[in-house]
Amino acid sequence: MNVKSNPKFNGVFEIVTQPIMDNRGCFYRCYDEQLLEKYRIKNRWVQENHAYTKKEGVIRGFHFQFPPYSEAKMVRVISGEIYDVFIDLRKDSPTFGKWGGVKLSKSNQKILLIPKGFAHAYCTLKPNTEVVYKVDAPYNPESEGGIRWDDRFLKVDWPIKNPILSEKDKKLDTFQSFVEKHNYLNV
Repeated sequence: MNVKSNPKFNGVFEIVTQPIMDNRGCFYRCYDEQLLEKYRIKNRWVQENHAYTKKEGVIRGFHFQFPPYSEAKMVRVISGEIYDVFIDLRKDSPTFGKWGGVKLSKSNQKILLIPKGFAHAYCTLKPNTEVVYKVDAPYNPESEGGIRWDDRFLKVDWPIKNPILSEKDKKLDTFQSFVEKHNYLNV
């Protein structure tokens, strides 16, 4: 495993696995607590989720949980491909209100670690995509929050124009509404 910190977003890491290939297939380590601790990553993962999406062009998110149930996430793709996007919601961060994105796929075998204080979404780029992610806080429906995928302020450069969305995701707040409702800094 090779761990690279994101130069723009403090606490975001891209983990590149190093598969060992032979005539049977491959083996790779997708989690190594000792290696991650060298980068001061000491999450206690309490839940692992598996999402299967049968169609290309589906966006899930932007989702997050408010404190004290904020979640760090460790995201990887075991089948297919996604464009994974995160928004910094840490109000004292120099990158507050900024977004970043990483392509994750079965073929590139990258893993993305997103710290607490970020909203998270992804777009499926291939049919039959499966995403597995660990979280370090239990799901708490009363602490759930979300931001629209197509927010005008954020201007996320999605690889598709007309995504398939859940009814819940169609009704999410704008970033400006989130800031106003929760007494965040003016943007």
